[in-house]
Amino acid sequence: MASAPLPRNDRRWMPFAALVGGNTALALGPWAVRLADSGPVSAGFWRLALALPFLFLFAFKAGERPFAIPRATFVAVIAAGVFFSIDLASWHLGIGMTKLGNATVLGNAGSLILMVWGFVALRRLPRVGEWAALGAAVLGVAILLGRSLEVSTGTLIGDLLCLLAGLFYAFYLIPLQRARASLGPWGLLAWSSAAGLPLLAIAAHAMGEPFWPHNWTPVIVLALLNQVFGQGLLIYALGHFRPLVIGLALLTQPALASLAGWLAFGERLGAFDIAGMVLVASALVLARTFGASTAPKAADRTLP
Repeated sequence: MASAPLPRNDRRWMPFAALVGGNTALALGPWAVRLADSGPVSAGFWRLALALPFLFLFAFKAGERPFAIPRATFVAVIAAGVFFSIDLASWHLGIGMTKLGNATVLGNAGSLILMVWGFVALRRLPRVGEWAALGAAVLGVAILLGRSLEVSTGTLIGDLLCLLAGLFYAFYLIPLQRARASLGPWGLLAWSSAAGLPLLAIAAHAMGEPFWPHNWTPVIVLALLNQVFGQGLLIYALGHFRPLVIGLALLTQPALASLAGWLAFGERLGAFDIAGMVLVASALVLARTFGASTAPKAADRTLP
């Protein structure tokens, strides 16, 4: 007797495709920043501004009520938006000064910072696996910074800016922990993006950057690819996988960003570069896995 065919509406592959697609989209974001003919901070402004209508639209489509926000929640989201704008400004500046792979892996350091914050909040020492994550991170970052210093002080500053971005991304997520109880993820992202726009505009003008793009394609790609498409796929995928799987998927981001850097800008990686990136990326996986035991949860550049 012939076996029955699988139903056509079987879509079990969709969460995995969304996970891979979302990480791929986010990995290509630094490439779009490099191509933008506005300044890097200005590109951050347009990334948020062009994505904003879509974020509010998706919030309504998801059944959220983004305009019914308690005052305390609104204040927390505005504060988070300020940190988010500093994160974007630092990261976009760093992207132009270091390798794309370094920018991607160091910009995701918020996972490790939140893990440390969790130890402070819980008043306990790290466990074995958590010590392993922190040790791998410290060693990997030291290798990457040392390699950048061998190239020039400019690339070292770029790495440090990306690390600073990871720090502020953690600060961005911390005020949102309570806000998540009364506002959905699309609403959180929409309002925090709106709150970050004025500071990014002021910073871009203060630095004397070109503000209006002559070629709008890179900033449109950045807004749709990173802020809408990549985030949208990941928020769908996050509900279908364990933290370990999400953490392992993060490993594709520095690999794809490094490939883009090699193909588009001739950036070559040596054995020590690869070793440093693998150590930091492995630490991110461990932080994602063990982050469930520390509050707030480990995070990457996905939706809050």
